[in-house]
Amino acid sequence: MSELIATYLLHDEKNPEKKAEEIALGLTVGSWTNLPELEQSQLRKHKGRVVSIEGLTSEKEDQSLIRIAYPTLNFSNDLPAILTTVFGKLSLDGKIKLLDLQFDDVLKSQFPGPKYGMDGLREKLNVYNRPLLMSIFKGVLGKDITFLAQQLKQQALGGVDFVKDDEILFENELTPFEKRIVAGKQVLQEVQEQTGHRTLYAVNLTGRTSQLRDKARKAAELGADLLLFNVFSYGLDILQELREDEEIALPLMAHPAVSGAFTSSLEYGFSHSLLLGKLLRYVGADLSLFPSPYGTVALDKPSALAIAGALTKEDIFKKSFPVPSAGIHPGLVPLLIRDFGIDSVINAGGGIHGHPEGARGGGRAFRQAIETNLQGKMLVEGAEQFPELKKALQLWGNAEVIV
Repeated sequence: MSELIATYLLHDEKNPEKKAEEIALGLTVGSWTNLPELEQSQLRKHKGRVVSIEGLTSEKEDQSLIRIAYPTLNFSNDLPAILTTVFGKLSLDGKIKLLDLQFDDVLKSQFPGPKYGMDGLREKLNVYNRPLLMSIFKGVLGKDITFLAQQLKQQALGGVDFVKDDEILFENELTPFEKRIVAGKQVLQEVQEQTGHRTLYAVNLTGRTSQLRDKARKAAELGADLLLFNVFSYGLDILQELREDEEIALPLMAHPAVSGAFTSSLEYGFSHSLLLGKLLRYVGADLSLFPSPYGTVALDKPSALAIAGALTKEDIFKKSFPVPSAGIHPGLVPLLIRDFGIDSVINAGGGIHGHPEGARGGGRAFRQAIETNLQGKMLVEGAEQFPELKKALQLWGNAEVIV
């Protein structure tokens, strides 16, 4: 029988064996021992079962890892039904955190995974031997399309591979969605003709849920490169709908906005690796942004690495790009490459725009830092050769790590 296995972390539970059995029953058949034998026989195929219970050592409280198997017969093959089954009312029941979901191959086959994934995006850019570099539009609220196009051009001239909208840039009169796509396409084509370097632009898909499909299809028709999507403001299933629509067929960049409400507590909600890693990959995100362990909105290192691992481990799905973000500057490049490898995207906002020579200089400084590090050199050595990198290190400092 096909099953989905959920792993939970229980806190302050004196009798985890009893609690595990209550969960297995409460989220499936409801009750068991008081049922007549005939009903037990009829319901047996729907009954959840306790797979394992493991006590954890903690000085502060009792903790237990419990694993419950849910028959897939109980739910339709969609993520809202799955999450409601394994963590719906249970998420309201004390100190319990959902750490992982183990899908069997039959259930996995109901999900699309990334359309392009890591390899497809590298192919679009023709870049295979280094981390990719992304920058962010900054200070564009209240500015017009000309300002946005000029900023995009400077970032592209700096050698970045992706430029993404700020997640708070919504539909507005000065930089409307469709005009952003058209203007961005024209600017990036000019830069590519001038330099030979290709930059892809991720436009922010926003609005009422009922409008998203048509807007995304229009984006594809206009030649958009990628879609940025605030997936946790809308829901994972909406991202899957966008992924599965063949009239859209664009790479999808998932932003983590709002996810902290579901993941930040040690005692409640979802693990970072499940929500920002595995589930995003399963429903079709080609790139997943999340806080790095080093920046201004830092995530603890084990959690950040676990997200990256869930996005890139071998599976039936294509690999998604990990994008550690927030507070990134060129001096952190050695740490990023050491911890996330070359199959990642280095994402910077202020670390590019705040460069003394502007966004073009900031992009070049990052590319120089990447080149220096991959050559096995210290960043201070690269700074002797590259003036943009030297200015960046003088401004932000550096973390010297040889990979």
